[in-house]
Amino acid sequence: MRRREFLETALGTAVLLPTHSLIAQSLATTTPPISDLVARTLTGGSTTLPGTDVANLAASLSGKLLLAVHEGYEQARQVWNGAFDKRPALIVRCAGASDVVRAVEFAREHQLLTAVRAGGHSSSGKSTCDGGIVIDLSQMQGVRVDPLARTARVGPGTFLGQLDRETTAFGLVTTAGTVSHTGAGGLTLGGGFGRVCRRFGLTCDNLRAADVITAKGRFVRASQLENPDLLWGLRGGGGNFGVVTSFEFQLHEMNPTIVGGVIQWPFEQAREVLRFYSDYSMDAPDALNLDVNLLWPPAEDPFIEIDVCWCDDHAKGEEVLRPLRQLGRPRLDAIAPMPYVKLQSSSDPYFPHGRRRYIKSAFTRELSAEAIDTILEVFQIKPHGLAIILTASGGAIGRIPVEATAFSNRDSRYWMIAITEWADPSETEERVAFMRRTWKELERFASGYYINAITADEEARERAVYGENYAGMVALKNKYDPTNLFRLNTNVKPSG
Repeated sequence: MRRREFLETALGTAVLLPTHSLIAQSLATTTPPISDLVARTLTGGSTTLPGTDVANLAASLSGKLLLAVHEGYEQARQVWNGAFDKRPALIVRCAGASDVVRAVEFAREHQLLTAVRAGGHSSSGKSTCDGGIVIDLSQMQGVRVDPLARTARVGPGTFLGQLDRETTAFGLVTTAGTVSHTGAGGLTLGGGFGRVCRRFGLTCDNLRAADVITAKGRFVRASQLENPDLLWGLRGGGGNFGVVTSFEFQLHEMNPTIVGGVIQWPFEQAREVLRFYSDYSMDAPDALNLDVNLLWPPAEDPFIEIDVCWCDDHAKGEEVLRPLRQLGRPRLDAIAPMPYVKLQSSSDPYFPHGRRRYIKSAFTRELSAEAIDTILEVFQIKPHGLAIILTASGGAIGRIPVEATAFSNRDSRYWMIAITEWADPSETEERVAFMRRTWKELERFASGYYINAITADEEARERAVYGENYAGMVALKNKYDPTNLFRLNTNVKPSG
């Protein structure tokens, strides 16, 4: 029997209808209509979204539209920092750039409070919102390495661990944070520190090009040849100008086996270690990255450790590291040749998803004796313990002119971070108040702030974040987002 005769016999004349009509009829009879939906606007008020508009948005997507009634919504609304328990009215889980365009157009048309999520690692919780729309890029993952051009094309939701695994397979690397489950999008736009940044620059310094969906829903290519002003702004200017749907990074040759690991001392030696670190890090070669961690695990004694990454010749590295390894009486020395990707995931257990956290940070130009004394004093305050991290800056970061990118804090020598975390939501108010009191002691040594670690109560510090580049940021905001649709970030307000 011929195919047409078989279909007509089995299904009747309905098969003569176009296939898409059948699907539409089926959906109409099996999917309940979407009710009108109350959502939050950009100005903080509320609006009622017609159910037909929401349904049309859902039907236009290759990905999924999740509302509170849908399976998967509860998981999709969660972000890395469990202190932020927010409930968006809509979550658009984008499958590609076309979904981003539709989400942006819908948000603009209805003037919705709009958050953009890549990996969801925002310490300030601005990758989500209450009552608005979340443009979720977490499904847009992928890495394509061109070993001849030494470049990588990366989706915004790609985890840094994925990027490292793909690039190191070719003996190549770019700066990619220190926690492997961080998303590439947010890290890059805010600056991007990592274990090879002193040698190769910040993640944003290695951004060659990007595909961007602007606030008007238009596709724009940013590179040195096309819209170079926008590329300038994306290099450290955060999510102020649009939604990046693809990043292109410059890669560098590097042995995928490095010399690294941690060396730990009891807390009693912390002052000696920090004073040594202050001198040792100032003259360290670019290939050496040193991150200090003051940690006080539950039911354990406190200790100090230095996370080491030497990413050049191994024999030379052993010589450079000898003074560090001979310092004091280490309780652990785990420095050894190891795969770079192994070291890159070694911090992951300290930063699991879902824990409630309050984070403060600042750049500082020196680690003086007074600063060291204050750090040690603050670290021991009870009842709430802190983790304090010091990341050495300088090297290639400091040799790039301030005006070359939106990232402005090029003259800092250290990035200082204080973190408190907890599980019980009833502790939130007390923990936050404790950190605010405690941070005042450390903030005396601040010389600037880092966009990727600005908290919600520090929004007024955008001028300290962008420094002398602030006027250029305002000009870009006027051009690409004059209505400030993308405001859930370290926000630069348009002047119009």
